[in-house]
Amino acid sequence: MGEPLLAVRDLAVDYVTARGPVRAVDSVSFEVGAGEIVGLAGESGCGKSTLAQAILRILPPPAVISGGQVWLGSTNLLSLSEEELRQVRWRRLAMVFQSAMDALNPVITIGEQIVDTLRAHTAVDEAQGRARAALLLERVGIGPSHLDSYAHQLSGGMRQRVGIALALALEPALVILDEPTTALDVIVEREILEQIRALQRRLGFSVLFITHDLGRMLQFSDRIAVFYAARLVEIGPVGPVGQQPAHPYTRALLRAFPSLHGEPSGRESIGGSPPSLQQPPTGCRFHPRCPLASPRCRSERPELRVVAPDHAVACFATA
Repeated sequence: MGEPLLAVRDLAVDYVTARGPVRAVDSVSFEVGAGEIVGLAGESGCGKSTLAQAILRILPPPAVISGGQVWLGSTNLLSLSEEELRQVRWRRLAMVFQSAMDALNPVITIGEQIVDTLRAHTAVDEAQGRARAALLLERVGIGPSHLDSYAHQLSGGMRQRVGIALALALEPALVILDEPTTALDVIVEREILEQIRALQRRLGFSVLFITHDLGRMLQFSDRIAVFYAARLVEIGPVGPVGQQPAHPYTRALLRAFPSLHGEPSGRESIGGSPPSLQQPPTGCRFHPRCPLASPRCRSERPELRVVAPDHAVACFATA
């Protein structure tokens, strides 16, 4: 893959509570190559969005980054000052948020918000910014007539397209998609992901795609990383992970996903519930729900190890 565009090394994030710190991201390491789409899958509450916000350094209190490094090229994002970060965000690294309404200002027009973003980071004047904003809206499939619309006047799918336009405004090298289609119907979801894929091929940016929908991720990504209870349990190319998953949790996720062509009876739910991160299980955190768990799994933490080219898994039961 060559030198990675993004390299996350032993990243740890804690939420400080009255009962002590809760570790929401636990010594996570992975890479995203230039022009690559890496999907990050896992159940709700496993720490995916916390990881994304930590990379961008926009974690709200009481969350704190308690260890690790995040490299964007040769720059360690965790060592930058706020002013230095301002020069990186949106220029080299941008994010499409889960809810577009959280990213759009309800009291100014769409055009005004895009122009404000451009003028905050570049030397364009008002007319140049508005022309660029019109081009960005066209690029994501929205007519420039909506420059003077407010967020509440747009549909959910259109608002999400505006969020994509904002993220691509300065043509960053890496875009983080934090469950960008969660609240949309499946047809609009597919249209938006196909449009992002087309833009990614055209502009060459890398993508970290975060979702709980492993099936959609298999269609969209080049590599897949599977997250469980604040830890990375498997990472590898989409083909091997989708067809021969090595971790019992990944296999369980795939069995739980309904097929458009298979029999409904072939689906299997994952027994039990994700653990509380306030008091996580010892050893492998999946062991209370795992049919292959052994005494070793209950006492010892499995580390990621290579099982095939570019494919690693954290499991003692995998040969």
